[in-house]
Amino acid sequence: MSALDIEALKRARKLTAPPARKERLWPVVAAAALAAFTALSFATAMILAPPVVSHSVEGVE
Repeated sequence: MSALDIEALKRARKLTAPPARKERLWPVVAAAALAAFTALSFATAMILAPPVVSHSVEGVE
């Protein structure tokens, strides 16, 4: 029989172990929101912008 209590050692190691680090979610959500906002902004600009004409159109006054 061992002089050390195995269960007590397990409990002590668990109590003295550093807490598990939780991953933060807000940077991922912020990046996704920025990407969505940028995509919607570009889509709106493409729809609302007048067409680009690089040459003169004949017959239009």
